Amino acid sequence: MVNSKELLKQAKLGNYAIPHFNINNLEWTRFILEECNENNSPVILGVSEGAAKYMGGYKVVNDMVRALVDSLKIKVPVVLHLDHGSLETCKEAIDAGFTSVMIDASKYSLEENIQMTGEVVSYAKGRNISVEAEIGHVGGEEDGIADELAYAKVEDAIRLALETGIDTLAPALGSVHGPYKGEPKLDFERMKEISLKTDLPLVLHGGSGIDDEKIKKAISCGICKLNINTELQMEWAKGVREFLNESDSVYDPRKIIKSGEKRMKEAIRMKIELLGSKDKAV
Repeated sequence: MVNSKELLKQAKLGNYAIPHFNINNLEWTRFILEECNENNSPVILGVSEGAAKYMGGYKVVNDMVRALVDSLKIKVPVVLHLDHGSLETCKEAIDAGFTSVMIDASKYSLEENIQMTGEVVSYAKGRNISVEAEIGHVGGEEDGIADELAYAKVEDAIRLALETGIDTLAPALGSVHGPYKGEPKLDFERMKEISLKTDLPLVLHGGSGIDDEKIKKAISCGICKLNINTELQMEWAKGVREFLNESDSVYDPRKIIKSGEKRMKEAIRMKIELLGSKDKAV
């Protein structure tokens, strides 16, 4: 269990990206850990506020992940990361044992974003926790919360990076949470400029549904972490539906949940290969 700082520095140097897969329960966590271990890929396990609440709280999630890493004999670096946290939930996740947090104060003014992000950085640094922040607004819907897309400004990204001391930055550059309606319009030139002028590993939220060539180009422009959730949910659901359509008398929840494993693991493997993180665990 590590923070994301060194992993993402190495990804930036090596021109690849680390996958961030959101977890929703014990089975999902196990599927992700096993497949990443099989492919020798570092992994960031993302936990939204809603998912943490669903699973019983941050301490439950932390204890579960650490127990699975130990029991499954996982050898690759694993980051336990709070996704889109508030000032309060970032502190709560850090206290519970998370190794990384994202403070999302992007809906506030730039000055408020800097102030809140700086407070989280101060709280995290003495505890060896990495901090991600967002600038602009990533559109779409996550955990039932919808937001309009607003592209990050280069000068705002530079200020946020310089004045807070964050480890990674998620600038809104055309991606959205959830399924895409139409083609994602990523601003690669602005992405490259922010990467060069902040010298930080960049994060692309809303990685599900972006075609492979755009993802490869984004990595070449400074993206070092890709967040993936919807795609795994869709693949898992397909597997479950196929199983239930063929076995309508099954009621054991273990068999039902596990029936999505094959499709989900295949999607994980393909993303690892696309991002170039295969065999990058050290």
